[in-house]
Amino acid sequence: MTIQVPATTANLGPGFDSCGLALNLYLTLEVGQEQAVWQIDHQLGESIPTDESNLIIQTALSIVSTLTPRKLRMKSEIPSTRGLGSSSAAIVAGIELANQVAQLNLTSMEKLEIAATIEGHPDNVAPAIMGDFVVASQLGKEIFAVKYPFPETSLLAVIPNHELLTKESRTVLPQTLTYSEAVKASSISNVMISAVLTGDLDLAGQMMARDLWHEIYRKELVPHLSPIRKLADANGAYGTFLSGAGPTVLVLLSKDRLKEMKLLLQEKFKKAVVKELTIDRLGVQAKKQ
Repeated sequence: MTIQVPATTANLGPGFDSCGLALNLYLTLEVGQEQAVWQIDHQLGESIPTDESNLIIQTALSIVSTLTPRKLRMKSEIPSTRGLGSSSAAIVAGIELANQVAQLNLTSMEKLEIAATIEGHPDNVAPAIMGDFVVASQLGKEIFAVKYPFPETSLLAVIPNHELLTKESRTVLPQTLTYSEAVKASSISNVMISAVLTGDLDLAGQMMARDLWHEIYRKELVPHLSPIRKLADANGAYGTFLSGAGPTVLVLLSKDRLKEMKLLLQEKFKKAVVKELTIDRLGVQAKKQ
C-alpha cells in the first residue's frame, strides 16, 4: 500500500490559522510487511528518525497503540521548515497509516479532528486531508471545516535556502489586539475569502497584501516578502503571501504571466528555488499495491 499526502500552504495572508490550500508536492509512504520492530527508511537526513520515534509512526500509534510494526519507506518532495506543511503531511500520513492498517474507516472530519488536536490548529492539516482550499475553525474540541474549489490559477513558490521554524516565527506575534484592530483584521479576512469563493483573485490578492494578523509582524524575519510582492504587483500578479510561517512566499498569477514572472524571480532571488506549483484537489490518498 502507498499513502500520498500533499504539501500545503496556510493562511493565504489574512486567513490566519484557518485557511489552507493543498499543493502538488508530496510525501509518499510505502507500507511494507510486518516485522519485529518499526523501521522507516528515507533519505531525508539524520535529523529524521528511522525508528518508532518518527512522527509518522508516533502519530499512528497514538491512534492505535497495538499496531503491529512494519517496514515503511518514505519519500518527500516537501522541503522541511519552509512553510509548506512538512510536519502536517507527516501527521496526516500517520493518521492514514493507522486508518488503513487497522481498517478504522475514518471520515475526513474524524481524521481532521485527530490531526488538528495533534498539530494545534487546522490550517495545514485540513487541506492535506481534504485537498483543495479549506477554511477551518477549531473551537475547543470541535472542528468546523468547509472545502471549496480554489479558482484556477498558476502559482510560483519562492523557497529560500534557509529554514524558519514555526515556533520562532510565532514569537514575534502579539498576545493581544485591540477590539478595533481585530475587527479590521477580521473584515479583511472575510473579504479575501469571499473574493476567492466568487473567483475574484484580483480582489483576493489585494486583501492578502493587507493582512493584519501576522505578516506585518513577521516582515523582519522574511525581508524578501516585500520585494517579491513589489515585483509581482508590478508585473500583473493577482497576489502574494507568506506561506504559513515562512520563509516560502507564494505568488498567484495567470498562466500567461507565469514564464516571465518565473524568470524575473529567478534573476532577482538567485539563492532561492523558484518552483511552479499547482493545486492538489484530492488530499491524502491511499492506494493498494
